[in-house]
Amino acid sequence: MSTRAWLRDAAGGVELSVFVQPRASRSRVVGEHDGRLKIQLAAPPVDGEANAALVELLSEVLSVRRSAVELVEGHTGRKKRIKVHGLDAAAVEAVICSA
Repeated sequence: MSTRAWLRDAAGGVELSVFVQPRASRSRVVGEHDGRLKIQLAAPPVDGEANAALVELLSEVLSVRRSAVELVEGHTGRKKRIKVHGLDAAAVEAVICSA
């Protein structure tokens, strides 16, 4: 069981609660913000570009296919819920917290 508020096990994978900051200087995982994982994205929040960049970044960081990263909630807001299929919370926590 994870001690991170932004991470929880779900059926077939894990769910991440994230806070997205679009139009940053570069795309990266920053840390925790208000109980969520804060992610800065270089992409603007226009026509789904930031959502696509978020999926791409998480797939790279977690070494999974883009199809394994699913945006579940928050398509138009900064607060989002992401499901990553095929990983458990311990694996995600180890990767994110070591970065």
